[in-house]
Amino acid sequence: MLKCWESFPGYDSFVRVKWSSFLLEGCGGYVLKEKLKLIKLALKEWHVHHSKNLPARIICLKDRIAAIDVKGETTILTEEEILELHGYSEEMFSLTRINSSICWQQSRLQWLREGDANSKFFHNIMSSRSRRNTLPFFLVDGVVGVSPNSQSVSIEFGFVS
Repeated sequence: MLKCWESFPGYDSFVRVKWSSFLLEGCGGYVLKEKLKLIKLALKEWHVHHSKNLPARIICLKDRIAAIDVKGETTILTEEEILELHGYSEEMFSLTRINSSICWQQSRLQWLREGDANSKFFHNIMSSRSRRNTLPFFLVDGVVGVSPNSQSVSIEFGFVS
């Protein structure tokens, strides 16, 4: 499920109608599992129909807005044209927000599936910080001490006293 689907008109009623239309028999866990499978398939189909070709729809709206702007530069726009311009602007803003949300969520899903490409980089950064924060020896009451494992002591917070 994509969070931006809630922005589409009719999404809530679609889910409620579909969910109640699935008539299954069996124990509660089985019915829930099967209904979730069926709603997933229905939502995939719904997504194709409602968010189909969003970038092209956004470009079309931009073209319409640009045409009205060009007309507005040469003549005075009528009240209907101004309302039309505002409607196109609102719809373009809404579709742009939905499109960016879909892109962000899909990239996040891909990142979760494939893993982070920078994992090695961040691991090296943390390892270098650990080495930099390591104390090879310490001084307590004038006596030099070393770590019991003959390596170095790593202290994360504060000072050794």
